[in-house]
Amino acid sequence: MLSAGSLKVWSWLHTWTSLVCTVFMLLLCLTGLPLIFHHEIGHLLGTEAEPAEMPADTPRISLDRVVDIAGERHPDLGGMFLSQEMDDDRIWYLTMSPTPRSHDGLKQVAVDARTGEILVEPQLESGFMYVINSLHIDLFAGLPGMLFLGLMGFLLLISLVSGAVLYAPFMRKLRFGEVRRERTKRIKWLDLHNVLGIVTLVWFFVVGATGVINAWADLLVDYWQEDQLSEMVAPYAGKPVPEQIGSLEAAVQAARRLEPGMSVQFVAFPGTTFSSPHHYGVFMRGNEPLTSRLSKPVLVDATTSEVTDSRELPWYFKVLQVSQPLHFGDYGGRGVQILWAVLDILTIVVLGSGLYLWFAKRRRRSAQSVEISDATKLSGGKA
Repeated sequence: MLSAGSLKVWSWLHTWTSLVCTVFMLLLCLTGLPLIFHHEIGHLLGTEAEPAEMPADTPRISLDRVVDIAGERHPDLGGMFLSQEMDDDRIWYLTMSPTPRSHDGLKQVAVDARTGEILVEPQLESGFMYVINSLHIDLFAGLPGMLFLGLMGFLLLISLVSGAVLYAPFMRKLRFGEVRRERTKRIKWLDLHNVLGIVTLVWFFVVGATGVINAWADLLVDYWQEDQLSEMVAPYAGKPVPEQIGSLEAAVQAARRLEPGMSVQFVAFPGTTFSSPHHYGVFMRGNEPLTSRLSKPVLVDATTSEVTDSRELPWYFKVLQVSQPLHFGDYGGRGVQILWAVLDILTIVVLGSGLYLWFAKRRRRSAQSVEISDATKLSGGKA
């Protein structure tokens, strides 16, 4: 049983952490809703690749040919990353850039892995989903924006915990889920806010916690580069950068021979953040529901096509990789997407009702202060 003093502290925590983060959480919920269905929206907008139907055993073209095809479209750019969707090996997405570590001027080409046809060139720096994604991840402010949203997510977690603590004694007075419809509008919204808050509590806590982890993604990647990747490429320190890199196909085949039970998640070209100037970074993934979200880097010498190092990712990187699909409901197919969307909408109602209740309380207190002031004047200044 909480004391009156403890309840006051928890109430203060819940009120002010909620007020500080609510506007930003509303923005994240609103932008998160279309991101749950980003593939479906992409198909509607015509920005998703639509490969032709062919037999599943149709031969695939060489990855070197994929790079050549995309290079013919953008001869002034070089390869940066090559990837496939987890559940679709018919398309290769090649991201190209002016330099291996460019942040601007990026292009992406979707190439049919069977025919070599260029299917679409997704817009990486414009369009509706680009705006939505940028608002959701960093508010168009880069790393500072990500860290700021991470801080708002941390305040959200405090708000959720304090809200659950305050709801426990409140529930002793009412049946679970009861909304007192015969009372004032503010009381009805208070009951609805509490009920929906408890219903969405676990989901919102999970999404909030994974959002905080994702906000640290760039810093975790930087730490992994200093902690692990630097050790993996240490034998090449001081060696001259190769003037010409070797076969991408040979490098990927070498990684597949090392990990025959895994599939290619993505390939980082030499000089990018996930490789070195001397290596292709071939990131392999498992084929089980959980392991399909986890990577294992294989470094392949870019000139000799020999594997030089491979090791499991550290625990903090695995936590990051698991949290990313969990945040957007990418586990379990369409059913989980719909569930995530419904809970997202309910959470928007919770956040909006919380703001309404705070403003309504402020107006009520202001009205009471005016009444007291008027009463004091009428009584000749005697309270």
